[in-house]
Parts: sequence; C-alpha cells; structure tokens
Amino acid sequence: MATFTQQLRVRELDVSLFRRGRGRPGTLRSANGADQDHLKQFITTRQGVEAYLEPRTTVTDTTVVLVAADGEWTRRRVESPEAATSFARKQGIPLYEAAKVGYPKRMRDWTASRRAAGEASP
Repeated sequence: MATFTQQLRVRELDVSLFRRGRGRPGTLRSANGADQDHLKQFITTRQGVEAYLEPRTTVTDTTVVLVAADGEWTRRRVESPEAATSFARKQGIPLYEAAKVGYPKRMRDWTASRRAAGEASP
C-alpha cells in the first residue's frame, strides 16, 4: 500500500499535467501573430468594421474589439495602444477608446440575439 507521501506526489503529478501549456497562473499572455491574423481576417470578411481600444487591466493586456456593421464582434490582445492605433490606420478603420465612447448598441443587440438563440459569445 502506498504511503501518504507517495499518494500526495501522484496527486501533484496528476494536477500538474492539467496545467501544461497554460502558462503560470497570474501571468498575462501577450499579443502574438495569431491575434493579428484573426483581426485582419475579421476586417476583410465583414462590412463596416470599427475598432474599440480597451486599456490594460490587472486581468488582461490591452485589447481591441472589432465590431462589424451588423454588430458581430471579436476581441484580441494587442501589444500596446500605439500598436492598436497603427494597426487601425493600416487597415483603414476608425479606432475609438471604449472607456470614453462606450460600445455601439448594435454590438449589444447582436450579443443579446445570440444569447436568446442559445449560442455562445465569440
């Protein structure tokens, strides 16, 4: 029969296997190329896209929310507010500060309609 210490080591090993690939708890994941690729793809496949800059918080890095004309939206990390400004300028879309102007009503309506239909958020 295994001792208490042996059982504890096995349990720690089991738990550590579930943590692999997630990074250290409490650390923020920075923006990467996949984030930029997703944002570019969203812009090229939707009409009337606008960008909303969300400032860094204690929980997340700086993010950009892209909102299409129909209210569909997506959120991804960006390296900095300056990087978001540069990205929006290169893509030819307007960039607003979400903390100052809020989010458009069409975004809230789109999210509400998806919830009512039982679908998950983006």
